[in-house]
Amino acid sequence: MELVLFYGLLILGFYLLAIRPQRQRAKAQAEVRASVQVGSEVVTTAGIHGTVVGVEDDALRIEVAPGVQLRFARGAILQVLDAPPAEVDGEADEDGTPQTPASPA
Repeated sequence: MELVLFYGLLILGFYLLAIRPQRQRAKAQAEVRASVQVGSEVVTTAGIHGTVVGVEDDALRIEVAPGVQLRFARGAILQVLDAPPAEVDGEADEDGTPQTPASPA
């Protein structure tokens, strides 16, 4: 009986220390990859920094230098550095920042 309890605790400990954290990391990484959109600044698993200029089903076009675009698998995205700015009615200030809607008084 003690042997069964020992193995049960061993399996539970392995699950809590290895399997569960790995699943959480995989879920978080999948959310990061799903949040990529045109204009996002990203870092690939190879360490390449760039801006997403095109999104396809399973691939992304990333501009790494002016006029230089590379095609990456969606799974190659390691981190999204920042999301593109949200525009209000497609209008922006002179410096390129989006305008905020006026709140009614």
